[in-house]
Amino acid sequence: MTMKENIDKVAITASKVTIESPKLSKRLAALAEFVKPGARFADIGTDHALLPVHLALSGTIAYAVAGDVNAGPAEAARRQVRAAGVGDIVSVRHGDGLSVLAPNEVDTVCIAGMGGSLMVRLLEEAGEALSGVTTLILSPHVAEDQVRRWLKAHRYVLELERLVEEDGEIYTLLRAERAASAAESEARHRVLYDAALLGAECKAVPTDLLYEMGPLLLRSPDGAFRAKWQGELSKRSRIAQGMKQSDAAETRAKLEAWTRATDEIEEVLACLQGERRSPN
Repeated sequence: MTMKENIDKVAITASKVTIESPKLSKRLAALAEFVKPGARFADIGTDHALLPVHLALSGTIAYAVAGDVNAGPAEAARRQVRAAGVGDIVSVRHGDGLSVLAPNEVDTVCIAGMGGSLMVRLLEEAGEALSGVTTLILSPHVAEDQVRRWLKAHRYVLELERLVEEDGEIYTLLRAERAASAAESEARHRVLYDAALLGAECKAVPTDLLYEMGPLLLRSPDGAFRAKWQGELSKRSRIAQGMKQSDAAETRAKLEAWTRATDEIEEVLACLQGERRSPN
């Protein structure tokens, strides 16, 4: 290929990205940043395939599978892929969860837009489809603790956690890498979920809270983190007020446990705010 042909090809590609690359929401754009260059990528629950099409047009990925359990979104994804001219890179498939993947077909799997319990079910049922998958990019709407527990149990170690605010919602984004061995996984998780991560001046963080709040987010709390957990405290307060209206012994016991857990969250947040004020 001549130099002129190379220049023309680059110009055409740049034009395609400008004209046809779908506009991503703030959350999808953040997920795109989690994808490593050259990845063989799968987007499970792809909807309109906005994320894999964007990654293909930007040259980030080498290959992608866009899967969706619903026929309508899968067809919309095919139209999106055709319109963008990336059918040679993105394969759209209609199927449940990771069943759309062959063993060792991809090295990176993204699942977003669903609750943590459903996400864990899809991962549990994946079987050989997870063979060769070294990177998981996950964005559970709720039950993030269940996702973190699954990752730890299956040798995937968190390396990035981020919160993204969009349209009044706060989304959790996680990226985890599979450890080379069980011993490596155990050693890295021991450090990651260290209950003393907040320092000697703070109480140990209860194990359940490490999974709920996020070990990396706790180490680097930002405005979105504080907003998320202040919102959680407000919600817990309303629920507690409802419990107080009941005289049932079972409800009273639940209220006591609920209050203890709420107090633990407040202690962690107070400690984080104290560290932020510290000149050290």
